[in-house]
Amino acid sequence: MRIVSFLPSATEIVCALGLREQLVGITHECDYPETVRSLPVVVHSAIDSTTLSPEKIDQAVRDAVRQGQSLYVVDEELLRELDPDVILTQDLCQVCAPSGNEVSRVLAHLSRPPRVVWLRPQSLEDILSSILEVGEAVGVRDRTAALVQELRKRIEALRQRLSEVPARPRVCCLEWLSPLYSAGHWMPELIALAGGESLLAEGGKPSERCRWEDVQEVHPEVLVLSPCGFNLEHTVGQAGVLTRYPGWETLPAVQNGRVYAVDANSYFARPGPRVVDGAELLASLLHPDRVSWGDRPPAARGLTREDLVALSTSCEAD
Repeated sequence: MRIVSFLPSATEIVCALGLREQLVGITHECDYPETVRSLPVVVHSAIDSTTLSPEKIDQAVRDAVRQGQSLYVVDEELLRELDPDVILTQDLCQVCAPSGNEVSRVLAHLSRPPRVVWLRPQSLEDILSSILEVGEAVGVRDRTAALVQELRKRIEALRQRLSEVPARPRVCCLEWLSPLYSAGHWMPELIALAGGESLLAEGGKPSERCRWEDVQEVHPEVLVLSPCGFNLEHTVGQAGVLTRYPGWETLPAVQNGRVYAVDANSYFARPGPRVVDGAELLASLLHPDRVSWGDRPPAARGLTREDLVALSTSCEAD
């Protein structure tokens, strides 16, 4: 079977199922596991965000969407050469991967129509269902059931460990820092699973733009900086943007030293198996006396008031 993935989470699912050798094409954002980096890239971004500030990235995306332009470029000639049996894509977010009409247009140019699997996860349960859907499409149902069962065991173990925590800190998770977006979809559920109370977002619903005044009004005890598509280093580099908001230093999270930059790209933004790691990461930040991140690669960094001030002089935002 020849599989082409149009989104990083699907690439991770395929590899978690032991099907790396059947994966023949990926997107420019697919980087995990490391072995996929050598695969042909079928999907590229139409926006070069490597040198843009968060504000300019947001503006470029909104301009493209408003004008009906695609945010991605599919190499149709390469796709025809790869001749996939299955294409894994999504129909949830225009910003995350090719979707809807873009995929339909590409399929019209293929001589042999592949099976297209549309993934639309909006919650943790949806993510598990998506994994099962991929496994069904690529013919490894039993293997997929075993993977999902193991993920469910980890979820339940975390839930049991934190079921009787004496206090659940009030957590505001920001999916973008300038302008501000609160993290929706599965993030509120992950925060609750990790022993926290999610603020400014509703589980199962899209992330929403919010005002700085909204953040101030809910008095977050923990602030998680999780900009979509950013790894830990990039997130830390943008964290100084917070100091540009009036009264930032009065937030309880800042005063208590509980502002965390996280590797959103690996553990939160991609609806695949590693979101369970993401829940465990959050739990290790909210309740370090009960949950440890262990010897896994560093995925979070606590930022003091002094750190944020220092970062404000070098952050990339305009």
